[in-house]
Amino acid sequence: MYSLASAPVLGFDLTRLAGGPATAEVLLRALRLDRADLAVLAGQLPGDSVRVELWRDVAEASRLVPSLRSLAGIEPGRMLDLVATAPIGTLDSLLRCVRHDVMAWTWDGHGRQDLVAERATALLCDAVASTYLRDRLDPLTRRGLAAAWVAAVRRLPAVAPVDLGPHHYAVSSLLERLRALRPAEVPRLERTADDWRLNPMGWPTAMHSASWAAYLAGRIRTAAAGQLLLVQAVDAAAIPLAVKAAGAWNLLSGAVQALIVRDLLDQQTAHRLMAPVVAALGPAWLA
Repeated sequence: MYSLASAPVLGFDLTRLAGGPATAEVLLRALRLDRADLAVLAGQLPGDSVRVELWRDVAEASRLVPSLRSLAGIEPGRMLDLVATAPIGTLDSLLRCVRHDVMAWTWDGHGRQDLVAERATALLCDAVASTYLRDRLDPLTRRGLAAAWVAAVRRLPAVAPVDLGPHHYAVSSLLERLRALRPAEVPRLERTADDWRLNPMGWPTAMHSASWAAYLAGRIRTAAAGQLLLVQAVDAAAIPLAVKAAGAWNLLSGAVQALIVRDLLDQQTAHRLMAPVVAALGPAWLA
């Protein structure tokens, strides 16, 4: 369910989870790792005896996370609240994304990783589990899973800001506009999302076109980074959960996806994805 190609879906889940912004931060740093960094991560991985105990707790916590599939039979009074928070994907699908998408460059042509890459990937999985299940794990377990990642990051060299491709300035402007969103502006975003939900005007097709363009242009990792940064910007804007779940995330995610591949989209497709956000936030960020 989760992949870098479907980062808008991952972002939708992360923006509704307590540990979502922290998960986005781990993934953003992981997307910028290079070969020299792997040894640093691998050297911090705890022993198997420690990790086995921690992952027993992870397995138990994962079973407590509601999913859309598990909501059948829930009384209607509780259904809306649960739907707003239930992830589309699972921790298992996120771990597969980390191993085979984020760390795809560490696998050889025979589908194998060397020991250093394998240990580095395992450390990343520990960190992602600790953040994704933040509100389900015992604090000691959560800190135990995250400790090696925190120690490794302190030893990694500084990295440049995330590269958002040829339209970096436009994407960054939208993200900055969101981070500065005032509480009084949220109702307009909510109304725009409500209007869009009733009359999407070809938005799903436009979003598919933008995602396909990112794939063809080799910008999957760039687009995924944009979606992860959006998770953090939406969190900084303190947009209520109900508003995000009811359509605001989709509108904002579509605009980010369109901006990443703006040079590859026809005018009509770009307009369908960006116009609702311009209506909600004003046009100044496009200047």
